[in-house]
Amino acid sequence: MTFLNDLMVYEYLQKALITSIMVGVISGVIGSFIVLRGMSLMGDAISHAVLPGIAISYMLGISYFYGAVVAGVIAALGIGAINQNSRIKTDASIGIVFSTALALGIILITKAQSATDLTQILFGNVLHVRTSDMWITAGVSVFVLAVVVAFYKELLIATFDETMAKVYGLNTRFIHYGLMVMLTLVSVASLQTVGVILVVSLLITPASTAYLLTNRLPVMIVMSASFGAAAAVVGIYYSYNHDLPSGPVIAIASAILFLLVLIFSPKQGLIWPLLRKIKRV
Repeated sequence: MTFLNDLMVYEYLQKALITSIMVGVISGVIGSFIVLRGMSLMGDAISHAVLPGIAISYMLGISYFYGAVVAGVIAALGIGAINQNSRIKTDASIGIVFSTALALGIILITKAQSATDLTQILFGNVLHVRTSDMWITAGVSVFVLAVVVAFYKELLIATFDETMAKVYGLNTRFIHYGLMVMLTLVSVASLQTVGVILVVSLLITPASTAYLLTNRLPVMIVMSASFGAAAAVVGIYYSYNHDLPSGPVIAIASAILFLLVLIFSPKQGLIWPLLRKIKRV
């Protein structure tokens, strides 16, 4: 009851909860497309590649949002350029950009700020969320959801059959990079909640959990968003009550949901084949 009572009293806790739920929802929505397109590594790379942009934003005295978005877009373009103009395959180009950006970002932030600030950036601290951060997250949420609704058919076709999408005259490269921009925005919006290191947990785990439960994309998107929001709420509750960093707790809550579904899912669950074998014996 302490958490609920404090939630009614403290504005910072209200902002933390609202921001976390929004992040969980949009991460689940974009994560559904990332998982189905086999781009989990890309999500990981872009979420880490924003770090140099954050550092430069601190140095220039501007909002981290702008620097992070620019850095994420540059990383996505850089991965595409390496992949298209050399013999290097996609996974290798992702690894090159990911590791370089992360290393550069850590060096810049260590020089510009204290180790405490670096820890918060890497692992998140949603209880320190500012009003401006909450409104940025709200703006990103509205934009991402509006784009997904408006271009749902195009995203659907390009996700499941890129060849068919080209036959229909869709610009698959534009769709790909558009999705990368939205992924960057979601990653930046998630920084205050789960930090750079754990953004991928909200992008991939809720979507993977939903994927075990349904074969229909609309249902998967709704379920993924719901799982992301649930993990965020549970994570905030336990991180607040036990004085733990929000990012790791949210990531663990999301992983627990995945394990429960992996074990007990009616169609994909691990326990049902075992029970059927026991029944036959």
